[in-house]
Amino acid sequence: MALKSKTREITIRESEGAFSIFKKSSVSKDEYDFSGLLALRQVLNNEKARILHAIKTQKPSSVYQLAKLLGRKFKSVNDDIKLLERFGLVELIEEKTKNRKRHKPVLVSDSLTIHFKI
Repeated sequence: MALKSKTREITIRESEGAFSIFKKSSVSKDEYDFSGLLALRQVLNNEKARILHAIKTQKPSSVYQLAKLLGRKFKSVNDDIKLLERFGLVELIEEKTKNRKRHKPVLVSDSLTIHFKI
């Protein structure tokens, strides 16, 4: 059975000399407003690409394990995951192990489309 492609769409609109970012998803019809291009720039960097690649290929069982795989501090990776989650690229699945909870990062989409409307 073929996997269904899940695409996230981000539309950047110019309004009165400033850019606004709107995210649309083929998976969810919710629309979110982000303040300016700064948030988009934060997503499009090499560290976020490394995180997405590690989640896709190594399937870590927790954010802590992901940080260890990347050789980065937990807090930095956790902050990056929260931003990727905000853009709808990653989802954290809560799992219970004995008396502890861990959050497993999972890719939600496999592509990102960006539209500029001026």
